[in-house]
Amino acid sequence: MELATVRIDNPEELNLILGQSHFIKTIEDLHETLACSSPSLRFGIAFCESSGPRLVRRSGNDDELVELAVRNALAIGAGHSFIVFLRDGFPVNVLNAVKQVPEVCRIYCATANPVEVVVAGTEQGRAILGVVDGGSPLGVEDENHVAERKEMLRRFGYKL
Repeated sequence: MELATVRIDNPEELNLILGQSHFIKTIEDLHETLACSSPSLRFGIAFCESSGPRLVRRSGNDDELVELAVRNALAIGAGHSFIVFLRDGFPVNVLNAVKQVPEVCRIYCATANPVEVVVAGTEQGRAILGVVDGGSPLGVEDENHVAERKEMLRRFGYKL
């Protein structure tokens, strides 16, 4: 077995969702789920089919994001994995709907942070073992940090 890390290419620091599913129907169901979530959401999806022709299936409503998703899916190369890039929307607004897609088995991360995907390769293929999402903690929040966090969530409209 060979272990490697694949850094997600995300030059605009867009939000992304990386997950695993189990069926070719994933690409269409994810597209429908995202398209129905918000009329302003722009997205691109790529799904690594793991049997038959083993193609990277792609969809979305933004050609640039579809291409970005395809490049990253090819770099990861793990069967039944999918990656979604979002513009004009956030994972918190679509994540529960994505998790409810019947083919979705797991979500590895949903973030705009730099991401490295830990991949194992065998004779059969590649698998995602996990992700490195952003950096390690530098300390513990103090009362000023708590106040800043609470103010930011209210400014964004996530809390009253």
